[in-house]
Amino acid sequence: MYEITQIKGDGEAHPFLSTEDEFADYETWDVGNLDLSEAKTNDMLAGEYAREALKSGLRLEKKFGTNPYKFGVVGSTDSHTSLSTAEEENFFGKSAGAEPSTTRMHHPFMKSDKGVLEGYQLVASGMAAVWAEENTREAIFDAMARREVYATTGPRMMVRFFGGWDFNENDIRSRPFAFTGYEKGVPMGGDMRARKDAAAPTFMVYAVRDPIGANLDRIQVVKGWMDADGETHEKVYDVVWAGDRQPGADGKLPAIGNTVDIEAATWTNSIGAAELATVWTDPDFDSSLSAFYYARVLEIPTPRWVLYDALRFGIEVPEGAELFGQERAYTSPIWYSPSK
Repeated sequence: MYEITQIKGDGEAHPFLSTEDEFADYETWDVGNLDLSEAKTNDMLAGEYAREALKSGLRLEKKFGTNPYKFGVVGSTDSHTSLSTAEEENFFGKSAGAEPSTTRMHHPFMKSDKGVLEGYQLVASGMAAVWAEENTREAIFDAMARREVYATTGPRMMVRFFGGWDFNENDIRSRPFAFTGYEKGVPMGGDMRARKDAAAPTFMVYAVRDPIGANLDRIQVVKGWMDADGETHEKVYDVVWAGDRQPGADGKLPAIGNTVDIEAATWTNSIGAAELATVWTDPDFDSSLSAFYYARVLEIPTPRWVLYDALRFGIEVPEGAELFGQERAYTSPIWYSPSK
């Protein structure tokens, strides 16, 4: 498994690498190496993000016959406080020196002549979610071993993701649709076997908001594949979303809007949806090419922890600090290989 998000930045994607992904620049830490002893260069980035690793796995599979980067994804805090405080309004930082105070977001977390990571850049993230058959150590470990896991940046949203060849809209209408997911396909973390009589794979995805959290903006499916020349590619599809928005001429879905009240450090669920679900068919499928798919679920904008600190302590937010963001969940991928 790969820790895709945590207190020291989000590790899904980077805007330099995923230039067409409007949501790739989320809680990005790319100033330098962990101890800031070396300045970061663009050629280092490809070795540091999950999506690039997944694409590299396709290339390595063609070369060696096996994919060493078939990993599931989880989130964790990486904090040293013995507290599970990954929510923005209850963020206790990485260690005692970064606990709630009047100074923590103004004091650099790391600093050297190669760069600086400011205190306000710490990330209130993340959470590991496991689809275990029962609440026992053995069942949880088995679920992690089969990669049936997903990550969130803190909210406790529920996400399901299945891949197969026969899913249809009737399948998603059933409330216990997961039974159909297992019967007709494979869950997140699984491998889809090639089928000669299938035109394209179908994916069933479902998400429910955190019961005391923010509504959902959209669900996306991220696809990566390798062409016949060995080059890898990626594409992000908006597959279901809240409201009556329609993609523009550029194919982009308009933003959901923003209800964040900066002065009060709050938001309203007057936009977005409590749950989203759909069955999606890959419109660009080529049965001869290896590919992977994973779901990304986006919430509506909500305040970052810096706004809560500013309100509680009566202090100014440092210039350059992000005031709000769209928290999210990432599922483990589902892989397709022509040889499977």
